[in-house]
Amino acid sequence: MFSSGASHNRPLLSVILPTWNGAAFLRELLVALSRQTVLFHELLVVDSSSEDETVAIAREFGAQVLIVLQKDFDHGGTRSMIARKAQGDILIFLTQDAVPVSIDALAILIEPLLSDEKFAVTYGRQLPNHDATALAAHLRYFNYPPQTDVRSYADRERFGLQTVFASNSFAAYRRTALAEIDYFKSGLIFGEDTCAVGRLLMHGYKVAYVAEAMVFHSHNYTCLQEFRRSFDIGVLHVTERWLLDTYGRAEGRGWQYVQSGLSYLVKVKKRVLLPGFFWKIMLKLLGYKLGRHFQLLPQWLVPVLSMHRSWWVRHRDVLVGHK
Repeated sequence: MFSSGASHNRPLLSVILPTWNGAAFLRELLVALSRQTVLFHELLVVDSSSEDETVAIAREFGAQVLIVLQKDFDHGGTRSMIARKAQGDILIFLTQDAVPVSIDALAILIEPLLSDEKFAVTYGRQLPNHDATALAAHLRYFNYPPQTDVRSYADRERFGLQTVFASNSFAAYRRTALAEIDYFKSGLIFGEDTCAVGRLLMHGYKVAYVAEAMVFHSHNYTCLQEFRRSFDIGVLHVTERWLLDTYGRAEGRGWQYVQSGLSYLVKVKKRVLLPGFFWKIMLKLLGYKLGRHFQLLPQWLVPVLSMHRSWWVRHRDVLVGHK
């Protein structure tokens, strides 16, 4: 369903989709992909040994499926493995729960890569799902505004760490540029997209946030999940110190989030959610601070505080090495 021959004037496109137990929403995504105005050379699904019908659904839609053990999944390493196998000149990454809003979402996403060789990566706007809570919706509106934006290495002076923000839930990469930095770094707790963008900008490339290319994608995280995700962000900023050393700290962005959230809840007449919003902010700040100092915590406690507990089992050396 997704196969197409190469055009004389357009590059080959490969769509790469990591999956795990995604049967509940994968079909909706694949139907949306089948209706896109661009033609794909291949759809590559790398599945982490799903226990539901994920693999069967993917094959039903003509995907090439590679199965890996769940314990072997690595945010950067697994994506790099499948990217190296891909034949496309442009690699489009999605997650299994990110559904294109329009039939031209992918065509719009890749347009900067077709028009300017200085662009190495583009990523699109993520809109809240229909069942998103007010706080989940605000987070999407905050991180993915309606204005398209272009950033280069020089913009770190203005935007700080926000310069390298991107998301592999809906992103496209120029394959030659990604290969130039040896694809995504393996062994990260997460944030392989952020680290890749940081290195690409240092190589002189540009990143485009394409607000007109949109997917539905959001999470109704609990307070505990928000805490754990923030803890892992703190861990990333410690284990990948070069990010903050090169692009600046993250605290300023946090204050902008607070101000934006207050305005949003007042605007949508959800003042009743303000106490919960402040509680989540406190938990996120606490999680981030603890993550930044995880090396001072008891080793048994660190995986408990993390959203990616299995990562600590595979990377015990990180715990030991920071003691």
